[in-house]
Amino acid sequence: MNTLLPNGLAPMDLSPSGGGTVQRVYDSLRQRIITLELPPETTLSRTELTQTYDVSQTPIREALQRLQQDGLVRIYPQSRTLVTRIEVPQIYEAHFLRVALETEVVRGLAQYGSDDVAVRAASIIRMQEAIADDAAQLRMFQELDELFHQTLFIGLGRIGLHQLIRARSGHLERLRRLHLPEAGKIRDILAGHHEIVRAIQDRNPDRAEAAMREHLSRTVSKVEELRREYPQFFA
Repeated sequence: MNTLLPNGLAPMDLSPSGGGTVQRVYDSLRQRIITLELPPETTLSRTELTQTYDVSQTPIREALQRLQQDGLVRIYPQSRTLVTRIEVPQIYEAHFLRVALETEVVRGLAQYGSDDVAVRAASIIRMQEAIADDAAQLRMFQELDELFHQTLFIGLGRIGLHQLIRARSGHLERLRRLHLPEAGKIRDILAGHHEIVRAIQDRNPDRAEAAMREHLSRTVSKVEELRREYPQFFA
């Protein structure tokens, strides 16, 4: 992701293995999958991917193996690689993990003080607001949303936990992408972000926790509705 942080710098490379070719390919493919540019059941040709990313087979193979560990692709040896369908049990597991960790993060930020991280988070919200009404910018809006949450983990010094969530949230992120076009959804996200930041700035841990819990729960409440609307995407 090449979004700039509010201070004009690119976001930190927070992946476990740092930068490099494998990470670049992995990040790009993951983003294309969770934004549904590569929908479930898409066949990923290693030959085509080497041409797309101008790399050898080795980094493609390693990136696909990481995506398989995330549950986003299934590799059939000597045959093909497919983007997986969205699995509902994985959605609920990822949601449970996110609520458990992110409510504690915002409690900590509210308790111990973090004016700098609140300023950064508020700046990301303003970037989201600038593109909120542009349907062509849904992918960028989703990337900024991930950056907002990442910034909170950075502020508390818990970036390893954000990496854990990221690795487990591929199915949930795809559900969120299906939910984004719903009327009022983007405004709900922005309102939730604002309330989280205000609670942190007001040093109110209980309100920060409640705001984060509410913010994370809205899409999950739509699982069955979205599964009925988009059955081709679900396992």
